[in-house]
Amino acid sequence: MATINTNYRKLAAGYLFPEIARRAAAFQEQHPEETLFKLGIGNTTEPLTPTILEGLHAKVDALSNVDTYSGYGDEQGDTPLREALSRYYRDMGVNIAPDEFFVSDGAKADAGNLQSIFSLDTVIAVQDPAYPVYVDSNVVSGRSGGFNAEMGHYDGFVYMPGSAETNFFPAVPTGKVDLMYICSPNNPTGAVASHEQLAAYVEYARKHKAIIIYDAAYAEYISDPALPKTIYEIEGARECAIEINSFSKFAGFTGVRLGWTVVPKEVIAENSEPGEIHKMWNRRQVTFFNGASNIAQAGGVAVLSEQGLAESRALIAYYMENARIIRQGMQTVGLQVYGGDNAPYVWVKGPEGMTSWDLFDVFLTQCKVIVTPGSGFGPAGEGYVRLSAFGHRNNIKQAVESIVSNLKLNERN
Repeated sequence: MATINTNYRKLAAGYLFPEIARRAAAFQEQHPEETLFKLGIGNTTEPLTPTILEGLHAKVDALSNVDTYSGYGDEQGDTPLREALSRYYRDMGVNIAPDEFFVSDGAKADAGNLQSIFSLDTVIAVQDPAYPVYVDSNVVSGRSGGFNAEMGHYDGFVYMPGSAETNFFPAVPTGKVDLMYICSPNNPTGAVASHEQLAAYVEYARKHKAIIIYDAAYAEYISDPALPKTIYEIEGARECAIEINSFSKFAGFTGVRLGWTVVPKEVIAENSEPGEIHKMWNRRQVTFFNGASNIAQAGGVAVLSEQGLAESRALIAYYMENARIIRQGMQTVGLQVYGGDNAPYVWVKGPEGMTSWDLFDVFLTQCKVIVTPGSGFGPAGEGYVRLSAFGHRNNIKQAVESIVSNLKLNERN
């Protein structure tokens, strides 16, 4: 008889973002006359730029002609895009060969799928707070115990908590772990790891034959030239780090769907040889994946052109101005504010004793603004909320004006 994967039962009730949508919908049903402002989910809102549209249209036109039609492409990604990605990294001072890039339909899928090439007894360590997919995909795979509601975490995982005192970037684990998930710029805190902080992780990973899965999906938002945009700026990272990235927030591809993963040939685990992990990921992709959309990949090539990069970076500057407006508003009402300078997220601490969901409810009921509870990103996020800079400028301004005019934290509804 068929049986289910009971690890799904371990998942904490309600994935974070659907739970936010459920609560917002319930409030809207009770107050249909109210307009809700959304500073919650990080979904891009502004149109694709002209150069990208030109690249997408050109591919669509090519598919309409028998002489230029193309079907399946290489599962690893089209050669022009992989070569463009190699040049993009070279401009950052990092040499990655085109065949070390694996193109996908987004970083989220790769973040979940990468753990499939490691053994089930792998000890998982996650930056805390961090994007939920790192944890949830490993829970479903059977690497955790149950959810400990009192502690706010899953038994069996090593949580690496960050705090305001450490710029929300954690110290390396004190014990031995095997697979470490790091996100920089961090979602949700907006914090960016320094060269020194990443070097400590690389040193740890090389010493213990551990692997770092490094999520750099927001790297293009880093404006401080002193901060690393890729972990491969750190000496030795090619031996221990797999980097995932995406065009979603880089160029507005949240719905177009396109990302990539870098798997250097040198990267090794405790029981592998150089090149083996690279070959395993290649085998995983050709077995379970038929490649990203050839239309989306043509758009990716356009993004990485000189004009495409200029347009995409102008779009990023638009969102970062939104972040500045949000930061300023939160400071006006006297809240402790972090992030929003090298990332599109603003991380806000509530008053002592107020939980993340309490703070969510206050923003919703008093200000009609939807934010994201920090506790949904891990136990270290308790007491915080995340505000997203993705939105139309006028909506961002209205949301902030509503907060400044209506937020009264000593008067909970």
